[in-house]
Amino acid sequence: MKIQGLQKMTLLDFPGKVACTVFLGGCDFRCPFCHNSDILSMDSEALLDDVELMDFLEKRKNLLEGVAITGGEPLLRKDIEDLLVKIKELGYLVKLDTNGNNPELLKRIVERKLVDYVAMDIKNSPERYAVTIGFEDFDLSKVEESKNFLLTGQVEYEFRTTVVKEFHDADSFKEIGPWIEGAEKYFLQTFVDREKVMFGGLSAYDKEEMEAFADIVSPYVKAIDIRG
Repeated sequence: MKIQGLQKMTLLDFPGKVACTVFLGGCDFRCPFCHNSDILSMDSEALLDDVELMDFLEKRKNLLEGVAITGGEPLLRKDIEDLLVKIKELGYLVKLDTNGNNPELLKRIVERKLVDYVAMDIKNSPERYAVTIGFEDFDLSKVEESKNFLLTGQVEYEFRTTVVKEFHDADSFKEIGPWIEGAEKYFLQTFVDREKVMFGGLSAYDKEEMEAFADIVSPYVKAIDIRG
């Protein structure tokens, strides 16, 4: 398997764990605020392969607890299950980042106990989903299915939204709250502009504004926090 990037150690990407982060290229969304726009294509330049990754993980067994798999969208990879099996065989915990648009594969890897923690993006309220992921129209049914599956609690999970002034406002969160009602954890992530962001001119809310959005959603979820 071609792997587009590897962060050798992180204390942030896998909550409560010392981990590394594996970046897999390819995504079926085109979010204008994406930080990893350079690996949206399945043909993005690879920095290593799965054999090299396994060699790295074998040597880091005494230093790392987990592996965070992110993208792009990892569930686009046909051989993702094989990669997860290899990682689990080495004794690592696995965290998966996903946009939720492949519920069948998400359910299967959870049922096979190939992941220990799932972070699913909630891009925006249902009404604004399409524009937020870079499309004119979007069938939300698969995202809805993944969201509902995680709410059953079969794996530890979080929902998260990167908040961008040009795409989100109070009305967004008035709809998101009821949509994810009962969620164990929900994080609002402050947008940070970077060179790799697909479109310029996007901006972030300040701390007080982010806290106001959190207050809107808090009655619907068990725990809410702000990142960034």
